[in-house]
Amino acid sequence: MKSAVIVFPASNCDRDAKVALEEMTGKTPHMVWHQDSELPDVDLVVIPGGFSYGDYLRCGAMASQSPVMRAVKSHADKGGAVLGICNGFQVLTESHLLPGALMRNAGLKFVCKPVALTVEESQNAFTRGYDKGQTVTFPVAHGEGNYYADDATLDRLEGEGRVVFRYQANPNGSARDIAGILSEKRNVLGLMPHPERAVDPATGGTDGRALFKSLIEALS
Repeated sequence: MKSAVIVFPASNCDRDAKVALEEMTGKTPHMVWHQDSELPDVDLVVIPGGFSYGDYLRCGAMASQSPVMRAVKSHADKGGAVLGICNGFQVLTESHLLPGALMRNAGLKFVCKPVALTVEESQNAFTRGYDKGQTVTFPVAHGEGNYYADDATLDRLEGEGRVVFRYQANPNGSARDIAGILSEKRNVLGLMPHPERAVDPATGGTDGRALFKSLIEALS
């Protein structure tokens, strides 16, 4: 599986994503600068966490206008896999690759801790390595992870099996405890928790490994 990680000014989880991909695939991903207008030939594009453009305007709003995002949209339109983690999820909603928006946490405080999630959907390239209903633990680290969409959109996401992860104890006020969702074509996943920080027992757990193994099996 060939992969790329997008790097924005103030990305701070791009290296985490790189290390996780190297660990899981044995290959070094392409690190693609936000001003680049083209992507290399890859199967997976990762939009990492952090504070792209300092979170000015809204989280992910300025990053969504970067030249590289036109290439990411084209990659997704052609069926290529895109994984947006934390700030990457925010960028995906601002780019309209995923519906809804991420707002300030309900408690108006930054949340940084491991959280328990339920795997709601395993029939996709990202979570095929998990069992439906399985509990996993990923860390979260965000101040604006409160997922919002109108009731019609939420009903559609639920009805189409596009809610992939759900919080067991909601840390941020997200509608219907949603932690991660898929695009209509099921090739774009956005989630607030960090699976790339859960691939090495030395850093607190390995529940994220199955996500990357799923992608390797699906895309190799």
